[in-house]
Amino acid sequence: MDDHRAQVEEMLADYRRSREQLAAVQRELAAVSGQAASPDGTVSATVGAGGALVGLELSELAYRRHRPEQLAELIVRTVAAAAAGAAEDTYQTLSAVLPVATDPASLVAGTADLRPDEYAVGDGTETVDLGRQVGRRRVDDDEDNEQRESWLDSELIDRRVR
Repeated sequence: MDDHRAQVEEMLADYRRSREQLAAVQRELAAVSGQAASPDGTVSATVGAGGALVGLELSELAYRRHRPEQLAELIVRTVAAAAAGAAEDTYQTLSAVLPVATDPASLVAGTADLRPDEYAVGDGTETVDLGRQVGRRRVDDDEDNEQRESWLDSELIDRRVR
């Protein structure tokens, strides 16, 4: 009986250690952030855990040096650089607790146990979630999009007239 009790105690101690390690990793992942600045220093971005944008600063010069579309592109590139830094920190945090052969980037992406052909994108369709109904539609179906937009416009006009 004492042998079983000792085994159970050992298993419980292992469980507690694993749980504490998991909690520590979760705290580290929640604290991950990334920061980046544009090469000219006019844009700086900060992202939090998961790459979510949490801060964006534009200097006065940003509006003078860049046309709106250039500034928008610069913001996107700067945010992407900050997100890449945060992702690298995430991968390093996970690497410490994952088996050696596990790729943390594919684990985070949800593709760790999939072949590339199982998650490849680029067939010209997208998944559309319509409440409880999920379907696929062509992304490049411009005629359908124009019809949908004109229908929306006429629907809005009809509402205003009433």
